[in-house]
Amino acid sequence: MKKLQSTWYNMAIVLTVISVVAGAALAYVNELTKGPIAEIQQRNEAQAIKAVLCDDNAVITDTVTNGDVVVYVAENGAAVKTTDPLNGSFGGGLTIMVGLSKDFQVLGYTVLLSNETPGLGAKADEWFQKGGKGEIVGKTAGQLATTKDNGEIDAITASTITTRSFLRAVNNAYAEYAKVVNPHAEADVHTSATAKDMN
Repeated sequence: MKKLQSTWYNMAIVLTVISVVAGAALAYVNELTKGPIAEIQQRNEAQAIKAVLCDDNAVITDTVTNGDVVVYVAENGAAVKTTDPLNGSFGGGLTIMVGLSKDFQVLGYTVLLSNETPGLGAKADEWFQKGGKGEIVGKTAGQLATTKDNGEIDAITASTITTRSFLRAVNNAYAEYAKVVNPHAEADVHTSATAKDMN
């Protein structure tokens, strides 16, 4: 077989062919894995709903979606999936599932996704749990704030931004659930943390 001359034209052709083949292979693999990934996400969310509602037999009676927020209404309250963009942080966002009772007390929560500095997402998944340093379980959502913001929640050590982001997400979950419970009422939500927040 005759060897191709090493010219710019030939190199451009070879690179184009490689790019097309690689792109087609990636698209094929993506199509193959799309279904299984969606199934895994659904299964994880179903487990998260039961965990945050503290009820392995929780039955969802209604689902309300508003943008990125999903409210799964159950008999004892609701599990709310919500995201905060982590304004002012190095990360890209924090997605949590939080369980709220009918009187808006936090039943439980789990961090579904964290693009924050490695380790901080895992820390957030423990810090606010029952018995944790910044415990929110059993507290009424809507006005949760850090001690630096005149609230009563201790911030994660050296990570006030992540704490504020997490609490905004919980308060947002409250606001969305409150709309479902009483669509005509205006929810009172703590919004003191801004993009200018610094650790």
